[in-house]
Amino acid sequence: MKVLITGGTGFIGSALARSLAEQGFEVTVLSRSPGSVEKICGQGIYALGNLDQLGPEDTYQVIINLAGAPVFGPRWSDARKQVIRESRIGLTEQLIACIARMTVKPDLLISGSAIGYYGNQGDIVLTEQSAPRNDFSHQLCADWEDAAKNAEQFGIRVCLIRTGLVLGEGGGILQRMLLPFRLSLGGRLGNGRQWMSWIHRQDWIAIAQKMIADASMQGAYNATAPNPVTNHKFTRMLAQCLKRPALFPVPASLLKLLLGEMSELVLGSQRVLPERLLEQGFRFKYTDLSSALNQVLGGR
Repeated sequence: MKVLITGGTGFIGSALARSLAEQGFEVTVLSRSPGSVEKICGQGIYALGNLDQLGPEDTYQVIINLAGAPVFGPRWSDARKQVIRESRIGLTEQLIACIARMTVKPDLLISGSAIGYYGNQGDIVLTEQSAPRNDFSHQLCADWEDAAKNAEQFGIRVCLIRTGLVLGEGGGILQRMLLPFRLSLGGRLGNGRQWMSWIHRQDWIAIAQKMIADASMQGAYNATAPNPVTNHKFTRMLAQCLKRPALFPVPASLLKLLLGEMSELVLGSQRVLPERLLEQGFRFKYTDLSSALNQVLGGR
């Protein structure tokens, strides 16, 4: 089976590409640096430098669309917001145009999204049926999903994967948190009561593989472990795993000053449950934060 992954050199995409290749899939990764694809993703992974290189004769049974500029980075100026939107929505629209030209259409499009779709909702328990609260993150994810759903007009099954905070080696949220915590300078963010809905990268990959294998899966799915935690609990457990104290909370006022509107990424709260995945029999390997952190950190 042939698979095309956009964003395949990223933290999630590179691990997914390796996993699929090990299972015998023929994997192609779209990258602006095609020469680095094998180094990042592993031997035997094909590289595509530009979507314009796709022709009507190209065939992929599965396309996995994960491309997007980092949301957490430079402050959210109007120009930065446009870069973030174009890297997701604009690229997805280009991808749909490529699919329209293909003589043989894919069977499945798995397209990225995020739990930011729901907006900042405090302690409210959120499932795929929950109404969102409008803000920049929600509108970004909603427009990204709408662009992907245009593939349905070609008879393609579309799965939207609303990803939480991904835990894994060598990247993700932990990459930003480890240094201050290892220096005993970590602590909660704001009041620490905001919910953090997380998922281990291995479970995320297993979800994508289930979507490929199970033709009954369609629509939006929350890719989060079934036990979200507050920021206070997350930081306390991370400190325990590292055998360090967590004595230095960062005031919300300082985060807002430093990050501006982007502070909603660390102060906003999404208490998300993977209702549809559980209903369809998906079994998480990492259901509690302690086991996930210990696996990623290797018991250190």
